[in-house]
Amino acid sequence: MIDGILGWIEQLMGSAWVYPALFGMSLVDSVVPVFPSEAPLIMAGVYAGSTGTPSLPAVLLAAGLGAWIGDHLTFFLGRLLSGRVDAVPSDSRRGRAIAAARAMLDRRGGMALVVARFIPWGRIATTLVLGATRYPLRRFSAFDALGASLWALHGCLMGFIGGAAFENQPLKGLALGIGMAMAASVLIEVGRLVIARRRTARAARRPEPERAPADA
Repeated sequence: MIDGILGWIEQLMGSAWVYPALFGMSLVDSVVPVFPSEAPLIMAGVYAGSTGTPSLPAVLLAAGLGAWIGDHLTFFLGRLLSGRVDAVPSDSRRGRAIAAARAMLDRRGGMALVVARFIPWGRIATTLVLGATRYPLRRFSAFDALGASLWALHGCLMGFIGGAAFENQPLKGLALGIGMAMAASVLIEVGRLVIARRRTARAARRPEPERAPADA
């Protein structure tokens, strides 16, 4: 399936239809992660870096706008299904993702949405939780605009670097771009875990406040 979709996207690289395709896949991937939209985004960056087509700014706009609108659909879905979100079994994959999203939101607030944008299941879980907890729409839209823009820029740049390094060899450029994107995602996740553990350790070392003696 993935090879077929990537082959279809590759055929669109010289056509204006590549922009609606990237918009649509980024939107759908923000609601239901049936296909990783990062791969077509990186491929578009590869061709932009090696052949100059498609236009990199237009790719950024199409993918970023699709992701932003898709996140809002998920946000309102979370509001609509708030009871069902709370009822997801905690030991399931979705339950663990929702629990992790809640913990991240408790620590970082809206910035958690920016970080979660780089984690396929994490971004959907975080957006659902924000919707289910009635997070202010204006703040959500602002943080999501930042997260979607950084996500689109990250994918495009990884592909662009790969395409520039392997001109006329798009498959090698795509492999390099995807490899760099995966490495960056791993580093982000490792950094997040290290910071979380340090905060937990610092909290554990803090002395408990002394309690005032009870009145006799």
